[in-house]
Amino acid sequence: MSIRPPTPERSLTEMSRESLRAALSAMGEPRYRADQIYTWIFARGARSLEAMTDTPKALRQRLADEGYTVGRALVEKVRESVDGTRKLQFRLSDGAAIESVLIPMPGGLFTQCLSSQVGCAMDCKFCYTGTMGLSRHLTAGEIVDQVLLAPGTLPAGARIDHVVYMGMGEPLHNFDAVLQSIVTICGDDGPGYSFKRVTVSTSGLVPQIDRLGEVAPVNLAISLNATTDEVRDRLMPVNKRYPLAELIAAVRRYPLPPRRKLTFEYVLLGGVNDGDDDARRLVKLLHRLPARVNLIPWNPFDGPAYARPTEERIRAFQRILLDRNVTVTVRVTKGLDIDAACGQLGERPDAA
Repeated sequence: MSIRPPTPERSLTEMSRESLRAALSAMGEPRYRADQIYTWIFARGARSLEAMTDTPKALRQRLADEGYTVGRALVEKVRESVDGTRKLQFRLSDGAAIESVLIPMPGGLFTQCLSSQVGCAMDCKFCYTGTMGLSRHLTAGEIVDQVLLAPGTLPAGARIDHVVYMGMGEPLHNFDAVLQSIVTICGDDGPGYSFKRVTVSTSGLVPQIDRLGEVAPVNLAISLNATTDEVRDRLMPVNKRYPLAELIAAVRRYPLPPRRKLTFEYVLLGGVNDGDDDARRLVKLLHRLPARVNLIPWNPFDGPAYARPTEERIRAFQRILLDRNVTVTVRVTKGLDIDAACGQLGERPDAA
């Protein structure tokens, strides 16, 4: 299977507003009909042509006759954690499966963690998704489908107010589809997210970080996880191509909007990257950057011989950063009982 799936020409969910206008114009339809359909799909979440009740029946029938479809993903399974986290498994039109996580926040709000690929090519040693390898990229429509379908799985009165590209896959490896999906979910008559409520995480693809900064004013998160090239090379093979000095230089170039901070995600692995010297080196790496550090105690899965640090070690690492005026939080692990925590996503052969 190619990692670049062909985008169905007649999938309405894959179409931009401009391409939809062009298609309907070729049918002799006025511009506003395309805008109606676009709004039905991306703002109202319509999953069929029949649902578009203010669109003429004859036009809906013609679209159906010519093979136009809506959506390429279905919610196959919803699992709920004891802490309220929800993991959604989507089945795609080619049979592949991806997962998205809804993380509960105060006030009935949720943050949605999106996948951008089936599997991942980065091979980070502490991440279950990395053990799967990369099957293929997601299309822009498959990414947006996760956003459109998720609200229907929430409890009454709840809503999603942040979207983070931190699920399965390396978002910047699938740059064009990810960018198109951001344009859709942040555009007029779309789901209605502002750029400041969208965060893209990367393991460190330097050229794509520069590209993202040029075209989309979203928040940037860096999956850092080590303070020396020797350790990062072992944990994250991408570092052999884009070592720490190049990565930090790219982050310093990133045109962050005013009053926002860069996020540095740091998975703590007992005895590997959680020492006092690691913490002090981290402070030096982030010197004069508008940064916040998110410490993530490793979430275990079968395979790698890593250990989750003790609570005492986690707090000691955090204290070194706090004492040097680094904004730092320890991520509260959520969804561990349903394999929905950071680094645990991916269909398992014995999944219930």
